Amino acid sequence: MQDNIIEKGLLEVSNLHKIYYEVCGNINGDCYLFVHGGPGAGFSENDKRFFDFKRHKVIFFDQRGSSRSKPFGCIEENNTPYLVDDINKLLNHLNIDKINIFGGSWGTTLSLVYAILNPERVNSLLLRAIFLGDKKSIDHFTNGDIKDKYPKELNRFKNNVPLDSSLKISEYYLDKMLNGTDEDKEFYSYEWAFYEISIFKRSLSDQEIDTIIKQIPYHSLSILEAHYLSNNCFIEENFIIKNTDKLGNIPVTIIHGEKDLICPIEYAQELHEKLNNSILYIEDAGHSDTEPTIENRIISFLNE
Repeated sequence: MQDNIIEKGLLEVSNLHKIYYEVCGNINGDCYLFVHGGPGAGFSENDKRFFDFKRHKVIFFDQRGSSRSKPFGCIEENNTPYLVDDINKLLNHLNIDKINIFGGSWGTTLSLVYAILNPERVNSLLLRAIFLGDKKSIDHFTNGDIKDKYPKELNRFKNNVPLDSSLKISEYYLDKMLNGTDEDKEFYSYEWAFYEISIFKRSLSDQEIDTIIKQIPYHSLSILEAHYLSNNCFIEENFIIKNTDKLGNIPVTIIHGEKDLICPIEYAQELHEKLNNSILYIEDAGHSDTEPTIENRIISFLNE
């Protein structure tokens, strides 16, 4: 993959934050911005598999505090409006006026908010696993709506919070990850990531979950997810659904797993119904983009 990198570096987006980015592929190809999930997950080499670098020019970047961006795991000056501004700063730095955007999970939230606020800079949206960033979506993930399918995993996640705590689950985890002992920080970072990975793909063993966690920057993932979910993703309630008209006739392609327990299918259906120019593909899959039907649909779409 390294041979496909046209440019890479750290872009200073504030006095505090620098975001890591790579530009890959054909310098004259169809231009895409890849918006990773989490928040906090960063992009990986594996994310590059979706693109044909002979045809595509793709910008990958780690959002504030994520993965290779600096400072790592930092929640200061880290919210959705800042991330939207960072995308504009990155596009301006690369002299790109208008772009296609591909985002997954939290990446769909940020992609949609960006496009609503900057429709003139967006050619199209490709969205995998819609997360609307509203209270319903957040409560579903952190507060037990998956208990019928994953009771053991949910109990493990919730039982790390004392019954007498006045904090929400995400707030308690975040406090421990930021202010606890070194053991607390490691334990709660791991447990947050374990919970998410345990429900994002069907039939994973504990050993498989551990292997996946060890391959990702799970400390930034856990800290920033808890930070954003504790603050309603720093967007007005129902912001995306209320403002779909701002997207005009931007083509939107939605790919969603029918059995997605992190982002239930109704989120995708609700968004699809509100848009003027969208296509919805419902696949026999869960949340992960590594599930064959989702992976194949993305690759097929990008390489039509």
